[in-house]
Amino acid sequence: MTTAAITRWPTPFERERAAEVAPLYPAGPLRDLVGGAAGCSPYLHGILGAEPDWIAQAMDAPDAALAALSLGETQEEMRRAKRRMAALVALLDLGGVWDLPRVTAALTDFADRAVERAIAAELAPLEARGKLPAETGLFVLAMGKMGAHELNYSSDIDLICMMDDHGLEASEAGTRRSLLIRAVRAAMRRLSDVTQGGYVFRTDLRLRPDAAVTPIVVTTRFAETYYEALGRTWERAAFIKARAAAGDRDAGARFLAALRPFVWRRYLDFAAIEDAHDILLKIRSHHGLSGPITLPGHDMKLGRGGIREIEFFVQTRQLISGGRDARLRARGTQEALAALEAADWVPRDVSQTLSAAYTRHREVEHRLQMLRDAQTHALPQTDHGFDRLAAFMGTERATLEARLREDLEASHALCEPFFAPKPVTGRGAATAAFGDEITQRWLSYPALRSPRAARLFERLRPAILSRLEAAREPARALGHFDAFLAGLPAGVQVFSLFEANPQLVELLTDIVTTAPALAEYLGRNAAVLDAVIGGSFFSPWPGVAALTETLADRLGREDDYEARLDAARSWAKEMHFRIGVHHLRGLIGAEEAGRQYADLAEAVVAGLWPVVTADFARKHGPEPGQGAAVVAMGSLGAGRLHAASDLDLILIYDAAGEESSAGPRPLTVRSYFARLTQALITALSAPMAQGRLYEVDMRLRPSGRNGPVAVSVASWERYQREEAWTWEHLALTRARGVAGSAALRERIEAFRCALLAAPKNAEKVRTDVADMRARIFAARPGAGGLTAKDGPGRLQDLELFAQMQALLAGRDARGVADQLTGVAGAPALLAHGSQLWRVRTGAALIGLRGADGAAVGRTAMALILRSTGTESEAALIADLAAGAEAAVARIEAALAPNGGAAT
Repeated sequence: MTTAAITRWPTPFERERAAEVAPLYPAGPLRDLVGGAAGCSPYLHGILGAEPDWIAQAMDAPDAALAALSLGETQEEMRRAKRRMAALVALLDLGGVWDLPRVTAALTDFADRAVERAIAAELAPLEARGKLPAETGLFVLAMGKMGAHELNYSSDIDLICMMDDHGLEASEAGTRRSLLIRAVRAAMRRLSDVTQGGYVFRTDLRLRPDAAVTPIVVTTRFAETYYEALGRTWERAAFIKARAAAGDRDAGARFLAALRPFVWRRYLDFAAIEDAHDILLKIRSHHGLSGPITLPGHDMKLGRGGIREIEFFVQTRQLISGGRDARLRARGTQEALAALEAADWVPRDVSQTLSAAYTRHREVEHRLQMLRDAQTHALPQTDHGFDRLAAFMGTERATLEARLREDLEASHALCEPFFAPKPVTGRGAATAAFGDEITQRWLSYPALRSPRAARLFERLRPAILSRLEAAREPARALGHFDAFLAGLPAGVQVFSLFEANPQLVELLTDIVTTAPALAEYLGRNAAVLDAVIGGSFFSPWPGVAALTETLADRLGREDDYEARLDAARSWAKEMHFRIGVHHLRGLIGAEEAGRQYADLAEAVVAGLWPVVTADFARKHGPEPGQGAAVVAMGSLGAGRLHAASDLDLILIYDAAGEESSAGPRPLTVRSYFARLTQALITALSAPMAQGRLYEVDMRLRPSGRNGPVAVSVASWERYQREEAWTWEHLALTRARGVAGSAALRERIEAFRCALLAAPKNAEKVRTDVADMRARIFAARPGAGGLTAKDGPGRLQDLELFAQMQALLAGRDARGVADQLTGVAGAPALLAHGSQLWRVRTGAALIGLRGADGAAVGRTAMALILRSTGTESEAALIADLAAGAEAAVARIEAALAPNGGAAT
């Protein structure tokens, strides 16, 4: 029996009232509970005295009793059901039988049934007379606490009534909506009119779009257009809790799905903080609640430290990051708070403190409303009122006041700093005239044209300028920041991000003073800053498999092909930025950065390949035969890229005797795979809203530019055996399958290994390599200095030599170090090559494109010097020149007739 689960009792404040009602109930815990409730609440006194038989029986099986409540056909029957429900749930709450979530869910479930019944009662006659079809398209969205299953005892219910007009002609939609408006108006009267039996629910329809001028039923097409063009932050927050509660729930679900991009932004939306704070300030000002926390008359909902403050804290956090993490899109406040804690957006102690305070706040709110069924949230103004409330809570007044004060102050202390603008400090104040000529033009930039953006930036400006002036080259640093600012298309979101996360200001100034190329990239792709505070930015590198899985999950959330390509770009830019920042900050070295850039590129190709093939198959049918394999050549094949690398790829297919595809628009095998290859290139390199991913170079395919962009595996094998030039076999030493048919990749790798292991004409290989070097140096002689790739003894020369050694030795190794295993003088060559690679990766990161580091300045040059362990640019240039000279001597000795014997 439920009565056995009663664990607490109110203390009867008016014992004579308790004595009037309690004897109507069986002796024991239930009688004591009823006496306490009736002795504190005049409202419950009336119901408990009028319904003893039903309530006593219902307490034995409350869930069944609530489910069996009949809302009847008349207003009075509905009101009687409401009174019974309110009394039963109140006793279960007061007695500790049900916890807060179960109490609010029961109140909400009854509200859902009541709204559904009221709507159905008004639509039925219209449908019976043929004025409306059975499927009207009308649905009712529950908003606020009703949407979240968090109703309190005397809640208004916030509703939005809509008609799905998709597929309807304008005239038909207009006629139908007019009828539905009248029906909805009558249904709301059924719920809210006060009669002798009271009322069911007060209804509020003002959350609909542009409520001042729109009718109480709006069409979905109008609403979608409104929210897309004019929707405000408070409306986004309201729709966090929205759910279809009555009417055509399927239509309601479709509408909410269409509204998802409006509510959940793809970026981290820190601008919502200021919006929410402004709303809180307006609420407090409007209700006169801006003063300090004092208990008499304090509003438990809207006052400082109250329910609304906690809800805004949670909802704003959801708006900030829920677009990137669907786990945070919970409707319930405590459910969302737990999700924010699990995702590391809210510390555990903050989550637990706010959740406990929220529970106690809501219980106090419920007791206040149970007293007289009044829509109040205000604590009593008098000692007498506090004594009654304490008795209703089953405690002493002093204990209650201490608990209230502690909860309110703790909640306010945790929530208010989150909303209040935070000062961003620099390294001291910048001089008044610093950069005056440049800074005067900033207000004309697109990012600063809106008053809100200008206001946000004005708060950031002192810290940014002081950091820039403290740089080793202030004028150059300011110039790079100016370029970053000029490249921002909009500023509110970025500046809000900086204000909420001051550590990003330090990172930004480090980037603009050290790596101008990264700053230029950041100006075009400021959204990548989201990743820095996204939780895993500084976690260990996940590797290719995990990256590919993460990308696949990201792409799987999108509904169409174009959106998936843009999502791939957004994700890849975040990861690319992460590698650059880690390298910039010295968290990883050049070799590790090279591996990570290659891992990322491989994951992108592997992740996009099934997306490209699926979209292509939709039009032209699935891949014939065993399908195709994407083979990485060059640096990607060797597993080492830098920040500005392009991708060398070839595509090899096995049609297994099939002549064409089988699809809506079939293609011959050759055309199929040629066009599929072009689709892959486009997916990787086409500029889109989120930019491009990589430039793709396919010149390493058989016959280079003159050959087909996709080649059959049989033709490729024949070509490699019978026609390929030495340089093509050298390139084959680095080939590696990265996407497509696993069986085909295995065949390609087996063939590659066998071909490399076959006997070679060593003298011909050396002669061909010597000729290749001569042609390369004639075309790109290199400029010496800090040039890392081109020229004798530089990276390209070392890599060519390593490939030659692998070819001659018949090894299938891909990396330079593995290819030079056992070669005389290899340690010195590898040490020189590593130094060149450090320069190469550093140059790509800071934007150095020539042989002279002066163009990028001392601060940027310091990154390369730190990476290479040298004291000055001159010393580094001398070191590279000496290493190149020794490497040339070693390579040319190996290329001389019979030079292979010396290796």
